[in-house]
Amino acid sequence: MKLVATPSELFSHIKSNDSLFVHAGAATPIYLLDELVKEAPRLKNVEIIHMHTEGSAPYARPEYAESFRVSNLFVGKNLRPYMNYDTIDYIPVFLSEIPLLFRNGIKKLNVALINVSTPDKHGFVSLGVSVDCAKAAVETADIVLAQINSHMPRVHGDGLLHVDDIDYAFEYNEKLYSPKQATLTQAEMDIGKNIAELIEDGATLQLGIGNIPNAVCHFLKDHKNLGLHTEMWSDGAFELIKCGAVNNSKKKFHRDKCISTFMIGSQELYEYVDDNMNVLNLDVAYVNYPIYIMRNPKVTAINSCVEIDLTGQVCADSIGTRHISGVGGQMDFMRAAALSDGGKPIMAFTSTTAKGESRITNILKPGAGVVTTRSHVHYVVTEWGVVNLVGKTFGERAKALISIAHPDHRERLEKEWRQRIGKA
Repeated sequence: MKLVATPSELFSHIKSNDSLFVHAGAATPIYLLDELVKEAPRLKNVEIIHMHTEGSAPYARPEYAESFRVSNLFVGKNLRPYMNYDTIDYIPVFLSEIPLLFRNGIKKLNVALINVSTPDKHGFVSLGVSVDCAKAAVETADIVLAQINSHMPRVHGDGLLHVDDIDYAFEYNEKLYSPKQATLTQAEMDIGKNIAELIEDGATLQLGIGNIPNAVCHFLKDHKNLGLHTEMWSDGAFELIKCGAVNNSKKKFHRDKCISTFMIGSQELYEYVDDNMNVLNLDVAYVNYPIYIMRNPKVTAINSCVEIDLTGQVCADSIGTRHISGVGGQMDFMRAAALSDGGKPIMAFTSTTAKGESRITNILKPGAGVVTTRSHVHYVVTEWGVVNLVGKTFGERAKALISIAHPDHRERLEKEWRQRIGKA
């Protein structure tokens, strides 16, 4: 590893037409990405590949379109305004299969830009809070560029790499992204309570980030012997660890360990995972592999969506044709939970959008992507209740889903269903 004095010197190793992987999530090297656009005058057609990043993502602005194009592996909020399916586009892929894109040479990486901890006495740094597909990127890129960051925690697992695996590094101490804690609505609290009543002691949880997972965790503090095997986790799960509800003692796969591939949360969470032998961040191809997930008992996967039709088809990545996120690991965990002994796949959402539109619809919007098929959906939860679609006919599913739709929309949904089946 050679230390350089300036970002410009670091970026001198990026050339026109290169494919550049960027570390994402809370590990996003925000300062360096802001500096990267200063290189735009000398660069043409650099493909930037990443999962969802934090920060303003200046490289995606139209004025830099000749210099940079983006291939999103998951579209974050900062990239949504720029999605034009030309210079800013999306690659549909399960999160668990992204490493294969790199390792099999389907997406050849010239450069990997990562954000790592300071080296230990043996010369090892850590990818810290975001191992996911970054491990595969480091393994396969021709050149590895790193930000050495004292704020990055040393997280055990697959993210440890030796300084000899890094070609050039720039030292810059930058606090990691930490989301603001939102106030939970009554509807979200009701959903959390409904889900918590489905979760048994000894269950292994998949929890994400956001208000609904936080609401679920609020009602799980009196549960016992819960485990964590999840794509990612945040402060809701952290509260369960602190109160002892999560101790991983009943897991059969990685017993006594919190297993994830990345985390995003508070500074307190980042301090907790630093050098903590009970927390492992592992390659997402491993963490999200359904056969491994299902080895644990009572896997309870909690996911959300944009909308669901009356037969159970789930759209989770777009609003009609407008793409807003990605496939992620929803299918991996929903299927694994269904196959786990005593497992429960749960799809949870508020019954209406912020504009008052029903998320339960007769048919999905034209162009909407089906992320989870009707055959994979089991439990569906809103603030109005819980239904289980397993073994139900289309007609029975429609009746069940209408029963947990917002009361203002139930009569219309019943009418639309009758029209759909020719009984209007």
